[in-house]
Amino acid sequence: MARLKTMKPRLQSMPPRIGYVPGDEKQRSRHRDETHSYRSWYKTSRWQKLRMKVLKRDRFTCKMEGCGKVEGNTSQLVADHKTPHHGDEALFWDENNLQCLCKPCHDRLKQSQERRGL
Repeated sequence: MARLKTMKPRLQSMPPRIGYVPGDEKQRSRHRDETHSYRSWYKTSRWQKLRMKVLKRDRFTCKMEGCGKVEGNTSQLVADHKTPHHGDEALFWDENNLQCLCKPCHDRLKQSQERRGL
């Protein structure tokens, strides 16, 4: 009696027509850099100085309500805009509009609040 073999699917998985291939963060980031001119501001020494000034001012402590985590590793801290700037240069560079957040709070809590419109 012959054995049945598993057949390969006829169609390969196709890349999405809208959006990005899952896992291709470089392509997504490159596209965002090209379409939003303000993203280049984050790569300047002026931003790095302002960011460090804010982190020192807030004593390397997360300002998210309920967190208060103190983090000595500055790569795990984010200088977050309290009010989203959406390309407004004055709001982007305003030191009073910045706060120190730990990376988990910024990436999860703050981003979900912004998506909900809070």
